[in-house]
Amino acid sequence: MAIGESTRDVSALPLAPKNPLPYRERLRAVREFHTGTDRLRDAGGPVTRVILGPKWLIPPIVMVTSPQGIRDILSLRDGSVDKTSAVSTELRRLLGGNLFVLPHEEWLPRRRTLQPVFTRQRVEQFGGHMAEAAEKVCGTWRDGDEIDLDAQCRMLTLRALGRSVLGLDLDERADAIAEPLRVATSYAVSRALRPLRAPAWLPTPARRRARAAAAAVRELADEILQACRADPDREAPLVQALIAATDPETGKSLSDNEIRDEMIIFLFAGHDTTATTLTYALWALGRHPDLQERVRAEVAELGDRQLTPDDVPRLAFTVRVLQEALRLCPPGPTGTRMATRDVAVGGFRAEAGTMLAFGRMAVQTDASLWDDPLKFDPDRFSPERSAGRGRWQYLPFGGGPRSCIGDHFAMLEATLAVATIIRRADIRSVEDDFPLAAPFTMVAAAPIPARVRLRC
Repeated sequence: MAIGESTRDVSALPLAPKNPLPYRERLRAVREFHTGTDRLRDAGGPVTRVILGPKWLIPPIVMVTSPQGIRDILSLRDGSVDKTSAVSTELRRLLGGNLFVLPHEEWLPRRRTLQPVFTRQRVEQFGGHMAEAAEKVCGTWRDGDEIDLDAQCRMLTLRALGRSVLGLDLDERADAIAEPLRVATSYAVSRALRPLRAPAWLPTPARRRARAAAAAVRELADEILQACRADPDREAPLVQALIAATDPETGKSLSDNEIRDEMIIFLFAGHDTTATTLTYALWALGRHPDLQERVRAEVAELGDRQLTPDDVPRLAFTVRVLQEALRLCPPGPTGTRMATRDVAVGGFRAEAGTMLAFGRMAVQTDASLWDDPLKFDPDRFSPERSAGRGRWQYLPFGGGPRSCIGDHFAMLEATLAVATIIRRADIRSVEDDFPLAAPFTMVAAAPIPARVRLRC
């Protein structure tokens, strides 16, 4: 959809058909981000309207699971589809305003300010410590150990994030980040999707826990920021870059509160989502020894030295492994926006005040779009097989103007981690299934056991 197309008259378009599922099934499907979208689509089609209560209580939801419909939502640039959904509002109340939740008018200057911080060249300056962190994690394993891939990958991403980005040793402070962020985000999403909510001023036990968790994360972010302010030479590349960032149009820099809020969302994305992607990729390689051998052979060609960001262009198959992991296990299985005026979505009209939800995972595993969609097949991302593939059927980092600003960082870190680990150890997954849960982003719902054999 072209810029400004949202202003055309869409009044002649019909509303999306109401979803026919019984009320309790509709409510359950809306809350189950990773599986509910499939059930809503199967019952009501690729564009379906979900009513959970009167408009004054909870907005109607248009659930979209088609590439065309997702394009219509994500490609608009004029604010007619905005980040003002209940989910974004609740997250902002707890964790502050950041690129993920800011509405259009506030988001635009923030994106301008931060975009130069996350170019591919700049990311390589603070994304290269992942290989060192992976070497150290592998160094704690003994031959024949059974490990929990999820726990090990979370330790790994936290260590890399702390040492290469924040200038802080987080090994002993994992609980100061992971658990508080989980409590805060889970509460915000759960509250946003309830048709009936307690008033915002009522200090319920769940709200008290969420606010305390958010306060703990803010305190840590403030500590990191003030340490960098006091020592400009402190090795904390991302924080120093945020301090130095200015809006190229206005010259305005970020306030301490704005830097803190961006640090918090980066802590979450850089730790939680990357860890799940690594866990899934390693589990899948542990079930496919032939694919694991291809990764090992690829990295072996680079010699036995520690990997660097300059090596990533020579790790093409490893990158495809991660692309396939992101297809089957996208960190954000769904996304939401709000229509601020009537807009066209997948051939239907979505009225102003409608929540627009789109199913990334549903599209990325749609049998009408992918051959053998549940098979782990990294070669589907080879140049030959990718040619002609629709842009909007694969979007683990989103799309349009509000796509994930940290996509280069995430792929760089994940590639270095997988290549380093497979070079050092042979992974054999113990279980054939990868249980999933989505309290906010996608995570493993249980430990992911694997046996490791150290390579000489």
